[in-house]
Amino acid sequence: MANEDLHRLTIDKKGARPRPRSHGKPLFWVPLLLVLLVAVLAWRGAFTPTVQIEVATVSRVYPSQSFTLLNASGYVVAQRKAAVAAKATGRLEWLGVEEGSKVREGQVIARLENHDVSASRDQAQASLANAKAGLEQARVELRDATLAYNRQKELLAQGIVAQADFDAAEARYHKARAGVTGGESQVRTSEAALKGAEVALDYTLIRAPFDAVVLTKTADVGDIVTPLGAAANAKAAVVSIADLNSLQVETDVSEANLEKVRPGQPCEIMLDALPEERFQGVVHMIVPTADRSKATVLVKVRFLGKDQRILPEMSAKVAFLERAAKAEEAAPFTAVNPEAVANRNGGNVVFLVKGDRVVETKVSAGARVGDMLAVTSGVKAGDKVALKPLDKLKNGSRIKTAEK
Repeated sequence: MANEDLHRLTIDKKGARPRPRSHGKPLFWVPLLLVLLVAVLAWRGAFTPTVQIEVATVSRVYPSQSFTLLNASGYVVAQRKAAVAAKATGRLEWLGVEEGSKVREGQVIARLENHDVSASRDQAQASLANAKAGLEQARVELRDATLAYNRQKELLAQGIVAQADFDAAEARYHKARAGVTGGESQVRTSEAALKGAEVALDYTLIRAPFDAVVLTKTADVGDIVTPLGAAANAKAAVVSIADLNSLQVETDVSEANLEKVRPGQPCEIMLDALPEERFQGVVHMIVPTADRSKATVLVKVRFLGKDQRILPEMSAKVAFLERAAKAEEAAPFTAVNPEAVANRNGGNVVFLVKGDRVVETKVSAGARVGDMLAVTSGVKAGDKVALKPLDKLKNGSRIKTAEK
């Protein structure tokens, strides 16, 4: 039994087949992948040295910049403005405007509580009516006394009546005349009293002094309004208004540059709020005093046209021109530093900065304006272009920038 078990444990070598021995083949595809990888890296400029460049910005330029004598900054200021208040003291009962409301001269924009002065006005009207009625009664009495006086005078001449009767008629006549004079005086007194009451009532109505736009509202319904604002929690002004037709730019000009400015000089006005617009203006006034702390003189520039977008206290820049701009010089154009334009293959190109590379872009160059070159196609305002060194650049060159 033991021999039989050992026999079962032996391995049958006849049924086992030997594995074929693999022969090594050359991996020819590995060098191909390496060549392809190197080609891609070379195409992407991995082996090209990075060029450090200076960068310029394509901008929008106005032709007037070539004949601008001086630039200054300032603010839009309304030359006609007012803080509208009441001439009487009282509680604000009604307010009919808000910020931005347009008002006309004489328009009632607010009202104070006025029941007491309204009653005084009604009383004055009643007194005037009573005085007029008394005057009419006195006039009727005068007509009757006049007839009686004339009749007694004729009868006295004929010797029909006694002197005493005539004297009584004459006295009545003079009394009636005096009554009419007194009645007329009473009417005038009542009219004056009524006018005073109406003025007092009108003082409770707050009116716009001129055509304007409401800038700020400083009081609300229920506030106590007083002319001087001296009382605690009292408001002196209800609203502040400005005539937008009187807007001008007030700018400080250095004393050293004052000779470049003259009254009536044409200007162009640029507002920070409307950067794409240029407004025509003219020097309205050179204020005849200097600010010793800043060594400047205040110059006021008037807008030649109206625009509802122009608001008081806007920041502004003023270009003082050598001459007025012509009609064809009103439109801006795209311009670039001439040093950023290179000649390649007989055409003008610039190198647009796109991330860490440059892209060669064809442009159509126009006329030279001042120190800028007009460009009619290929780039737009705000684009970044390489300024130098252009001779070391080609399409797709790797770069690092130094802003200029």
